[in-house]
Amino acid sequence: MENDRHLTLRIMRYAILFLLLITGVSCNEGKSEAPESVPMPGTTITEPANPGGMTVYHSIAEIETPAGFTRIPAADDSFAGWLRSIPLKEDKTVYLYNGTKKRNQAAQFAVIDIPTGNKDLQQCADVVMRLRAEYLYKNKLYKDIAFMDYAGKWYRWNGGDNRGAFDNYLQNVFGWCGSASLEKQLKTVSDFRAIKPGDVLVQGGFPGHAVIAVDMAVNAKGQKVYMLAQGYQPAQDMHVLLNPNDPGLSPWYAVDGYETGSFVEQGDIITPEWTFNKTNLKTW
Repeated sequence: MENDRHLTLRIMRYAILFLLLITGVSCNEGKSEAPESVPMPGTTITEPANPGGMTVYHSIAEIETPAGFTRIPAADDSFAGWLRSIPLKEDKTVYLYNGTKKRNQAAQFAVIDIPTGNKDLQQCADVVMRLRAEYLYKNKLYKDIAFMDYAGKWYRWNGGDNRGAFDNYLQNVFGWCGSASLEKQLKTVSDFRAIKPGDVLVQGGFPGHAVIAVDMAVNAKGQKVYMLAQGYQPAQDMHVLLNPNDPGLSPWYAVDGYETGSFVEQGDIITPEWTFNKTNLKTW
């Protein structure tokens, strides 16, 4: 019965998205890579990238900062502090919801140890919403757990500390909300230099994509670097992203860009599977 309910929600969601598409909603064409399909038997799987050699990190907080940088202060009960405490898996392989390996294993620096589930629901924007919801749930900030779908309907959590019901609530949110609705819900950050942990880079569309800043560090000159995490399509393990433009800085990204050791202005934020612009920055 539960599987049937989620299947129905998924079908209804896609029907709504199709109607939005044919009535002129932007599709944000021209992405750096189309959403990946589930690999067929015999598909070549790349090996996980591991620029840190055999180093095993147990949490985001353990990942080293670049030379000369220190992490910004963050209280343990803040969103930034909670994100920093997220556990990481020893295995750096990303698996899809159905247990098969993701075809592209060259995007992740580390894999986040939070379950994906066995349904193709927890994709890119869903991961952003899941992390936000889990933080609020842990800190009993239940009234703040609310997400909006593209039509403007709100899905609010009113079940207190009932974990089983909360998991069902999240499944419902994943079925109805996505990058387009998340882009509408969040507030625009006009100055990219104001980015902070928990902020989101999002391009709403069908398809669209979203990633979340999970940590930040600063040096004596006031220059800042940040770290990004994502989910992707199909539903798969959340993971900390590599920086494809600067392996020496990876997995950190510079707020003002970074090339061969010098900070430079950069309009685009190029991640392994998507390209964002600084104007895509949003906050809660």
